[in-house]
Amino acid sequence: MSPRRALPLPLPVLMLAVSLLAACSTTRTLANPTLEVRTPQGVELGVSTEYGVVFLGRTARSGPVDLTAWFGDGPSVEVTVIEPLGGGLYTAETEIRLPTVPMTFRTPVPGQEVTVRGRRGREDWEEIVKVVSDPRVTGILIQIPGQLRDAPDQIGAGVYVSEGEHEVLFVGLVSGRLRLIDADGRSADYLTVMGPDEMWRLVTFRREFQRKRNWVYREDIL
Repeated sequence: MSPRRALPLPLPVLMLAVSLLAACSTTRTLANPTLEVRTPQGVELGVSTEYGVVFLGRTARSGPVDLTAWFGDGPSVEVTVIEPLGGGLYTAETEIRLPTVPMTFRTPVPGQEVTVRGRRGREDWEEIVKVVSDPRVTGILIQIPGQLRDAPDQIGAGVYVSEGEHEVLFVGLVSGRLRLIDADGRSADYLTVMGPDEMWRLVTFRREFQRKRNWVYREDIL
C-alpha cells in the first residue's frame, strides 16, 4: 500500500491557520503584569512577578480579594485570599498562571532612571522618573510622576528598571509620599519605594509554595 500524500491547503485556509497560531503565541507577550487589587475596603495596585503576586495590603491585610489581570484579549478577575509575607508586603495565589515580569534585586542608584507603571481600569500608564537621595532618608526615593500627584488609588504602582535593549525588570512598589524640608524652609515631595530589601520575602514564600502547586488551565485563558 503506497503512502498517502498530504494535500496542500488552499491559501486562505493556510493564512487563517497562521494568523490563529500567531494570535495564540502573542497573548502572553501582550499581557501586562500590573494588577488591580480590589477588597471590600477599596482598590490598590499590585504586580505579578516571576515569584508571584505582591502588593502592599493598604486596603486589607486579610480576607477575600479580587485580582484583575489584563491579558492580550482583555481582563480576567480572579477571586482569592490575602496572605501576609511580612515586612508590609502581601500576596495572593490564583488558580491560573498570570502575566509575569522578572525581578531584579539590584537597588537602583541616585540619578538612575526608573519607569513607574500604573493602571486605571482598562487604561495603563507609565512614566520615567529619576531616583533621588537625601542623607536623612534610607531606602529608595524617586521623583513623583505626574500621574501620581493626586492619585491615592495608584498606591502599589510598580517600579521597573531597564537592562539591555528590551528587558524590563521589576524592582519595587510605590509605597508612599514623603515631604522633606531643608534648613531654609523649602520643601520637596518624593515617592518612597519598597524595593529589593523587602522583596526577598516574596521569593522565600514562593519557593515553599511551588513544591505543592498545580496550575489550573481554563478555556477562558489561553
